[in-house]
Amino acid sequence: MLQVNEVSFDVGDIYLAYKGENTKKNKFFLEIIQLHNSRMGKLVGKEYAPKYYQKWKGTHKLLQAFIRYSYKKNDVLLSKITLKFLDDLDFYLKSNKNQKQITVNKCIQRVRRVVKLAIAEGYLDTDPFILYKPKRYVKEIVYLDVAELQKLEKVSLAQERLIQVRDMFIFCCYTGLAYQEMKDLKNKHIVKGFDGNTWIKMVRRKTKTPISVPLLPKAEEILHKYNNLDIILPVISNQKFNSYIKEIAVLAGIDKKITHHIARKTFATTILLYNDVPMEIVSDLLGHSKLDVTQRHYAKVVQRKVGEHMTLLGKKLGKN
Repeated sequence: MLQVNEVSFDVGDIYLAYKGENTKKNKFFLEIIQLHNSRMGKLVGKEYAPKYYQKWKGTHKLLQAFIRYSYKKNDVLLSKITLKFLDDLDFYLKSNKNQKQITVNKCIQRVRRVVKLAIAEGYLDTDPFILYKPKRYVKEIVYLDVAELQKLEKVSLAQERLIQVRDMFIFCCYTGLAYQEMKDLKNKHIVKGFDGNTWIKMVRRKTKTPISVPLLPKAEEILHKYNNLDIILPVISNQKFNSYIKEIAVLAGIDKKITHHIARKTFATTILLYNDVPMEIVSDLLGHSKLDVTQRHYAKVVQRKVGEHMTLLGKKLGKN
Protein backbone atom coordinates (compact mmCIF):
# COMPACT_ATOMS: atom_id res chain seq x y z
CA MET A 1 0.00 0.00 0.00
CA LEU A 2 2.83 2.38 0.88
CA GLN A 3 4.47 1.67 -2.47
CA VAL A 4 1.25 2.71 -4.26
CA ASN A 5 0.65 5.89 -2.25
CA GLU A 6 4.15 7.17 -1.45
CA VAL A 7 7.06 8.25 -3.60
CA SER A 8 9.35 7.24 -0.72
CA PHE A 9 8.84 5.91 2.78
CA ASP A 10 10.90 4.81 5.76
CA VAL A 11 10.65 2.46 8.75
CA GLY A 12 8.68 5.09 10.65
CA ASP A 13 6.04 5.17 7.89
CA ILE A 14 5.74 1.36 7.98
CA TYR A 15 5.20 1.49 11.75
CA LEU A 16 2.57 4.25 11.41
CA ALA A 17 0.77 2.31 8.66
CA TYR A 18 0.83 -0.80 10.89
CA LYS A 19 -0.81 1.22 13.69
CA GLY A 20 -3.42 2.53 11.26
CA GLU A 21 -2.15 6.11 11.49
CA ASN A 22 -1.32 8.59 8.76
CA THR A 23 2.16 8.24 7.29
CA LYS A 24 4.52 11.21 7.27
CA LYS A 25 3.48 12.41 3.83
CA ASN A 26 -0.23 12.03 4.57
CA LYS A 27 -0.45 14.26 7.62
CA PHE A 28 -3.26 16.78 7.93
CA PHE A 29 -2.88 20.45 8.76
CA LEU A 30 -5.01 20.50 11.94
CA GLU A 31 -3.25 17.33 13.05
CA ILE A 32 0.03 19.28 13.18
CA ILE A 33 -1.57 22.16 15.09
CA GLN A 34 -2.79 19.61 17.62
CA LEU A 35 0.75 18.23 17.87
CA HIS A 36 2.11 21.76 18.36
CA ASN A 37 -0.45 22.61 21.05
CA SER A 38 0.03 19.30 22.81
CA ARG A 39 3.76 19.99 23.17
CA MET A 40 3.14 23.59 24.23
CA GLY A 41 0.62 22.47 26.86
CA LYS A 42 3.31 20.41 28.58
CA LEU A 43 5.55 23.48 28.83
CA VAL A 44 2.98 25.91 30.25
CA GLY A 45 4.52 27.58 33.27
CA LYS A 46 7.99 26.52 32.15
CA GLU A 47 8.46 28.15 28.75
CA TYR A 48 4.99 29.50 27.95
CA ALA A 49 2.44 31.59 29.84
CA PRO A 50 -1.07 30.05 30.20
CA LYS A 51 -2.56 33.03 28.35
CA TYR A 52 -0.29 32.39 25.34
CA TYR A 53 -1.27 28.71 25.29
CA GLN A 54 -4.96 29.69 25.33
CA LYS A 55 -4.37 31.91 22.29
CA TRP A 56 -3.01 28.92 20.39
CA LYS A 57 -6.02 26.81 21.38
CA GLY A 58 -8.23 29.63 20.10
CA THR A 59 -6.26 29.66 16.84
CA HIS A 60 -6.89 25.92 16.47
CA LYS A 61 -10.67 26.41 16.78
CA LEU A 62 -10.59 29.37 14.41
CA LEU A 63 -8.74 27.38 11.75
CA GLN A 64 -11.13 24.45 12.15
CA ALA A 65 -14.02 26.81 11.37
CA PHE A 66 -12.11 28.35 8.45
CA ILE A 67 -11.40 24.97 6.83
CA ARG A 68 -15.00 23.82 7.22
CA TYR A 69 -16.32 27.08 5.75
CA SER A 70 -13.82 27.52 2.91
CA TYR A 71 -13.13 23.92 1.88
CA LYS A 72 -16.20 22.07 3.18
CA LYS A 73 -13.90 19.57 4.89
CA ASN A 74 -12.89 18.73 8.45
CA ASP A 75 -9.19 19.04 7.60
CA VAL A 76 -6.82 19.44 4.65
CA LEU A 77 -3.73 17.44 3.72
CA LEU A 78 -0.46 19.30 4.27
CA SER A 79 0.68 18.17 0.83
CA LYS A 80 -2.31 19.93 -0.77
CA ILE A 81 -1.72 23.32 0.87
CA THR A 82 -0.58 26.13 -1.42
CA LEU A 83 -0.06 29.87 -1.11
CA LYS A 84 -3.78 30.29 -1.85
CA PHE A 85 -4.49 28.86 1.63
CA LEU A 86 -3.17 32.05 3.23
CA ASP A 87 -5.07 34.28 0.79
CA ASP A 88 -8.29 32.40 1.59
CA LEU A 89 -7.56 32.69 5.32
CA ASP A 90 -6.91 36.44 5.00
CA PHE A 91 -10.24 36.90 3.20
CA TYR A 92 -12.15 34.70 5.69
CA LEU A 93 -10.84 36.49 8.78
CA LYS A 94 -11.68 39.92 7.36
CA SER A 95 -15.06 39.09 5.80
CA ASN A 96 -16.43 36.59 8.34
CA LYS A 97 -14.67 37.57 11.55
CA ASN A 98 -14.25 41.33 10.93
CA GLN A 99 -10.60 41.15 11.95
CA LYS A 100 -8.12 43.93 11.24
CA GLN A 101 -4.94 43.31 9.29
CA ILE A 102 -2.78 43.28 12.42
CA THR A 103 -4.87 40.43 13.90
CA VAL A 104 -4.98 38.59 10.57
CA ASN A 105 -1.19 38.77 10.33
CA LYS A 106 -0.86 37.26 13.82
CA CYS A 107 -3.00 34.28 12.80
CA ILE A 108 -1.04 33.80 9.56
CA GLN A 109 2.18 34.00 11.56
CA ARG A 110 0.97 31.06 13.66
CA VAL A 111 -0.03 29.08 10.57
CA ARG A 112 3.48 29.55 9.20
CA ARG A 113 4.94 28.37 12.48
CA VAL A 114 2.88 25.16 12.22
CA VAL A 115 4.14 24.58 8.67
CA LYS A 116 7.74 25.02 9.86
CA LEU A 117 7.08 22.37 12.51
CA ALA A 118 5.73 20.05 9.80
CA ILE A 119 8.92 20.56 7.77
CA ALA A 120 11.11 19.94 10.83
CA GLU A 121 9.24 16.68 11.53
CA GLY A 122 9.60 15.50 7.93
CA TYR A 123 5.89 15.80 7.10
CA LEU A 124 6.58 18.39 4.38
CA ASP A 125 9.57 18.69 2.07
CA THR A 126 9.24 22.39 1.22
CA ASP A 127 7.52 25.48 2.60
CA PRO A 128 4.39 26.23 0.52
CA PHE A 129 4.38 29.78 1.92
CA ILE A 130 7.98 30.69 1.13
CA LEU A 131 6.92 33.41 -1.34
CA TYR A 132 4.31 34.90 1.00
CA LYS A 133 4.67 38.58 1.88
CA PRO A 134 2.64 39.83 4.87
CA LYS A 135 0.23 42.65 4.11
CA ARG A 136 1.39 45.84 5.75
CA TYR A 137 -0.61 47.76 8.28
CA VAL A 138 -0.06 51.05 10.05
CA LYS A 139 -0.46 50.84 13.79
CA GLU A 140 -0.84 54.14 15.57
CA ILE A 141 1.05 54.36 18.85
CA VAL A 142 -1.17 56.00 21.47
CA TYR A 143 0.69 57.57 24.40
CA LEU A 144 0.57 60.59 26.68
CA ASP A 145 2.72 63.55 25.72
CA VAL A 146 4.49 65.70 28.33
CA ALA A 147 1.52 68.06 28.79
CA GLU A 148 -1.00 65.21 29.14
CA LEU A 149 1.22 63.34 31.60
CA GLN A 150 1.49 66.50 33.71
CA LYS A 151 -2.30 66.93 33.63
CA LEU A 152 -2.72 63.38 34.90
CA GLU A 153 -0.15 63.90 37.66
CA LYS A 154 -1.71 67.17 38.85
CA VAL A 155 -5.44 66.48 38.54
CA SER A 156 -7.24 66.71 41.89
CA LEU A 157 -8.89 63.41 42.89
CA ALA A 158 -11.15 62.92 45.90
CA GLN A 159 -11.62 59.13 45.92
CA GLU A 160 -8.89 56.84 47.23
CA ARG A 161 -9.48 54.24 44.50
CA LEU A 162 -8.80 56.84 41.81
CA ILE A 163 -5.71 58.16 43.59
CA GLN A 164 -4.26 54.64 43.81
CA VAL A 165 -4.95 53.87 40.15
CA ARG A 166 -3.46 57.21 39.08
CA ASP A 167 -0.34 56.46 41.15
CA MET A 168 0.03 52.99 39.63
CA PHE A 169 -0.45 54.33 36.11
CA ILE A 170 2.17 57.05 36.61
CA PHE A 171 4.52 54.47 38.18
CA CYS A 172 4.26 52.43 34.97
CA CYS A 173 4.74 55.56 32.85
CA TYR A 174 8.16 55.89 34.49
CA THR A 175 9.08 52.18 34.55
CA GLY A 176 7.42 50.66 31.46
CA LEU A 177 5.96 47.75 33.43
CA ALA A 178 3.08 45.91 31.78
CA TYR A 179 -0.04 45.24 33.86
CA GLN A 180 1.01 41.74 34.91
CA GLU A 181 4.50 42.85 35.99
CA MET A 182 2.99 45.75 37.94
CA LYS A 183 0.62 43.30 39.65
CA ASP A 184 3.43 40.83 40.44
CA LEU A 185 5.93 43.42 41.70
CA LYS A 186 7.34 42.45 45.10
CA ASN A 187 10.07 43.64 47.44
CA LYS A 188 12.43 40.95 46.14
CA HIS A 189 12.32 42.61 42.71
CA ILE A 190 13.66 45.92 44.08
CA VAL A 191 17.46 45.73 44.25
CA LYS A 192 20.54 47.93 44.39
CA GLY A 193 22.16 48.08 40.95
CA PHE A 194 25.82 48.11 39.93
CA ASP A 195 25.61 51.93 39.92
CA GLY A 196 24.35 52.15 43.49
CA ASN A 197 20.86 53.17 42.35
CA THR A 198 17.59 51.30 42.89
CA TRP A 199 16.49 48.97 40.07
CA ILE A 200 13.55 46.72 39.28
CA LYS A 201 14.75 43.28 38.24
CA MET A 202 12.23 40.62 37.24
CA VAL A 203 11.22 38.42 34.29
CA ARG A 204 8.58 39.56 31.84
CA ARG A 205 5.72 37.05 31.73
CA LYS A 206 4.91 37.50 28.06
CA THR A 207 8.37 36.91 26.58
CA LYS A 208 10.19 35.31 29.53
CA THR A 209 12.94 37.92 29.06
CA PRO A 210 14.66 39.64 32.01
CA ILE A 211 13.57 43.18 32.90
CA SER A 212 16.12 45.57 34.41
CA VAL A 213 14.75 49.08 34.91
CA PRO A 214 16.40 51.83 36.99
CA LEU A 215 13.88 53.64 39.19
CA LEU A 216 13.45 57.25 38.10
CA PRO A 217 12.68 59.76 40.92
CA LYS A 218 8.93 59.90 40.20
CA ALA A 219 8.63 56.10 40.27
CA GLU A 220 10.74 55.85 43.43
CA GLU A 221 8.51 58.44 45.13
CA ILE A 222 5.40 56.33 44.41
CA LEU A 223 7.19 53.17 45.48
CA HIS A 224 7.98 54.65 48.91
CA LYS A 225 4.32 55.67 49.27
CA TYR A 226 3.05 52.07 48.97
CA ASN A 227 6.05 49.94 49.90
CA ASN A 228 4.77 48.46 53.16
CA LEU A 229 3.75 44.98 52.02
CA ASP A 230 5.36 42.06 50.17
CA ILE A 231 3.26 42.95 47.12
CA ILE A 232 4.22 46.59 46.75
CA LEU A 233 1.38 48.21 44.81
CA PRO A 234 -2.37 47.85 45.48
CA VAL A 235 -3.93 44.83 43.75
CA ILE A 236 -6.74 45.53 41.30
CA SER A 237 -8.12 43.68 38.27
CA ASN A 238 -7.10 44.85 34.80
CA GLN A 239 -10.75 45.50 33.93
CA LYS A 240 -11.32 47.77 36.94
CA PHE A 241 -7.98 49.48 36.42
CA ASN A 242 -8.86 50.40 32.84
CA SER A 243 -12.31 51.58 33.89
CA TYR A 244 -10.88 53.86 36.60
CA ILE A 245 -8.05 55.27 34.46
CA LYS A 246 -10.59 56.27 31.81
CA GLU A 247 -12.54 58.10 34.53
CA ILE A 248 -9.35 59.87 35.65
CA ALA A 249 -8.51 60.87 32.07
CA VAL A 250 -11.89 62.57 31.72
CA LEU A 251 -11.32 64.48 34.98
CA ALA A 252 -7.87 65.52 33.76
CA GLY A 253 -9.27 66.73 30.42
CA ILE A 254 -7.34 64.18 28.34
CA ASP A 255 -9.17 63.30 25.12
CA LYS A 256 -7.62 59.89 24.48
CA LYS A 257 -8.80 56.32 25.01
CA ILE A 258 -6.53 55.32 27.88
CA THR A 259 -5.80 51.82 29.17
CA HIS A 260 -2.99 50.53 31.36
CA HIS A 261 -0.96 49.64 28.24
CA ILE A 262 -0.75 53.35 27.35
CA ALA A 263 1.56 53.79 30.37
CA ARG A 264 4.07 51.41 28.78
CA LYS A 265 3.85 53.32 25.48
CA THR A 266 4.32 56.61 27.34
CA PHE A 267 7.45 55.27 29.01
CA ALA A 268 8.92 54.29 25.64
CA THR A 269 8.08 57.56 23.91
CA THR A 270 7.67 60.58 26.21
CA ILE A 271 10.07 59.37 28.91
CA LEU A 272 12.75 57.62 26.82
CA LEU A 273 12.78 58.33 23.07
CA TYR A 274 11.84 62.01 23.39
CA ASN A 275 14.71 62.38 25.84
CA ASP A 276 17.15 60.93 23.31
CA VAL A 277 17.58 57.50 24.91
CA PRO A 278 18.90 55.18 22.13
CA MET A 279 16.53 52.60 20.61
CA GLU A 280 18.73 49.71 21.81
CA ILE A 281 18.36 50.83 25.44
CA VAL A 282 14.60 51.41 24.99
CA SER A 283 14.27 47.84 23.69
CA ASP A 284 16.21 46.49 26.65
CA LEU A 285 14.21 48.48 29.21
CA LEU A 286 10.91 47.34 27.69
CA GLY A 287 12.04 43.70 27.88
CA HIS A 288 11.44 43.14 24.17
CA SER A 289 12.83 39.84 22.90
CA LYS A 290 14.17 41.47 19.71
CA LEU A 291 15.26 44.98 18.74
CA ASP A 292 13.17 44.90 15.56
CA VAL A 293 10.01 44.60 17.71
CA THR A 294 10.84 47.99 19.25
CA GLN A 295 11.83 49.50 15.91
CA ARG A 296 8.63 48.30 14.26
CA HIS A 297 6.43 49.77 17.02
CA TYR A 298 8.19 53.09 17.46
CA ALA A 299 9.54 53.89 13.97
CA LYS A 300 7.18 56.87 13.54
CA VAL A 301 8.16 58.30 16.92
CA VAL A 302 11.82 58.09 15.96
CA GLN A 303 11.09 59.78 12.60
CA ARG A 304 9.35 62.63 14.40
CA LYS A 305 12.30 63.02 16.76
CA VAL A 306 14.72 63.07 13.80
CA GLY A 307 12.53 65.73 12.17
CA GLU A 308 12.71 67.88 15.30
CA HIS A 309 16.50 67.57 15.43
CA MET A 310 16.82 68.46 11.75
CA THR A 311 14.61 71.54 12.24
CA LEU A 312 16.83 72.72 15.11
CA LEU A 313 19.93 72.00 13.02
CA GLY A 314 18.47 74.00 10.11
CA LYS A 315 17.87 76.99 12.39
CA LYS A 316 21.34 76.74 13.81
CA LEU A 317 22.99 76.53 10.37
CA GLY A 318 20.76 79.36 9.12
CA LYS A 319 22.30 81.71 11.69
CA ASN A 320 25.81 81.13 10.36
